[in-house]
Amino acid sequence: MTSRAGTDRFFAVGRPFLAGVAAVMVVAATPLAAAAGALYDVSYLWSRSLSGVEEYRDRVADVLGPEEAGRLQIVAKGNLFGLVYAYRGDRYDARRVARIHTRLLQSRGLEAAAAVPSGGWRETGNTPEEPDLEAAIEAYIGRLRREGRIRDDERTAWSVYDFTADEKLVSINEDEPFEAASMVKLFVAAAFFCKVEKGELIYGSKSRLQMERAIQHSSNDATNWLLRRIGGPRAAERILKRVYPGIFRDTRIVEYIPRGGQTYRNQASPHDYSRFLYALWNDDICGAREIRRLMALPGPDRIVAGVESIPVNTRVYNKTGSTARICGDVGILIVKGRDGKRYPYTVIGIIEKKRRARNYTAWIRSRGEVIRNVSGIIYDGIKSRYDFY
Repeated sequence: MTSRAGTDRFFAVGRPFLAGVAAVMVVAATPLAAAAGALYDVSYLWSRSLSGVEEYRDRVADVLGPEEAGRLQIVAKGNLFGLVYAYRGDRYDARRVARIHTRLLQSRGLEAAAAVPSGGWRETGNTPEEPDLEAAIEAYIGRLRREGRIRDDERTAWSVYDFTADEKLVSINEDEPFEAASMVKLFVAAAFFCKVEKGELIYGSKSRLQMERAIQHSSNDATNWLLRRIGGPRAAERILKRVYPGIFRDTRIVEYIPRGGQTYRNQASPHDYSRFLYALWNDDICGAREIRRLMALPGPDRIVAGVESIPVNTRVYNKTGSTARICGDVGILIVKGRDGKRYPYTVIGIIEKKRRARNYTAWIRSRGEVIRNVSGIIYDGIKSRYDFY
């Protein structure tokens, strides 16, 4: 650490350079910010001197206080080191925070802050510890509740499992049952393949077409066709709990998908989805290979598509669920690291509303963006563990 006098000389000489670099960072990132679901952090300075940034961090932390200082991160981009505040909000809110910080910092003779799109840099290893993903998600959801963007009659659940480390990273409301919506179609497929394996059903061209319609296109008619071949909803549940009692602990399959898709009675916990995905990845579910193929077919998702920070070559196996009371997605993401290895992990995100949303389209769109933003937070946490740059 340099002396205070040395630091003053550093900033006296470096201010024009730092301001110019900050401006370049903001301008260069502007096109990325236009993407849907873009998140923003607050940036303070960029410099070629790591020691200078480290000392500047101490001075900013002293101004912001211990609570806010925990979100300060020293990062790197190219041959520059930077100091950012991990805010991960929308552009409007990040600019508001930057203005507040600017007033505080300039009152102490420090530089102005600026809102910049999250990501595009790498962590330097100078942060005190690995990010707590669960705490980061809870903080984000808590902020949305305070701002009224998630209502009092809504509850959320989140689950993340890192296959590489064989470790559960996030478990928020994981053992509470939620409406299953179309996500139950994965379980219907598993029950169907149990009967195929026993020789009681044939997986031929017709059933394969119906399976693709049910999983890829989320067809309710195709799902009901599969359920009738199985013996009905309750038969599907009995099969799953008999064959896999340790996986489907909170699952309730009690109804065909009603006309119009307003299915509210089938239930499952996020933990059931997590255990199912774990078994699916490890080929411990009947028809695992085919179910993975079906989940990987092009279709809607809320955990990769539209998440700016996640690389476009990321593979996703997923199934969404949407009604006027639930917005969810369950899936496995596979990210390729710079070392050429693949790093798979699960993401389960569910938002359930007690009462039907008055405007289904607007509600689904906004809650889908929440899931995308959480998926971005999760990716950043996973990225910090491995070499994704």
